Amino acid sequence: MKVLAIDKLLPGTSIERIQPFLKNEAEHAWKNYEAGIFRELYMRGDRPGAVVILECRDIDDAKTIMAELPLVKEKFIEFDFIPLSPFTPFASLFGK
Repeated sequence: MKVLAIDKLLPGTSIERIQPFLKNEAEHAWKNYEAGIFRELYMRGDRPGAVVILECRDIDDAKTIMAELPLVKEKFIEFDFIPLSPFTPFASLFGK
């Protein structure tokens, strides 16, 4: 299952506070990328933040994986999770 995870900065978080954790955060992201769990990673264009597309069993699995990130553990960020599925309206348009 693909899951879209969008981060949210928690109150009181600043770049100065998270700076010491960013290398460790990147190492965790790289490990998940190499394992095929993080399929796509993006920076938000409208504000500081990240968007990740994960390949995992379900939403609970995605939450468990993201809970291991240092910025989540330190309570600087949290994520909104959206399950993704194939775009099915094509079938109704083409009779399948």
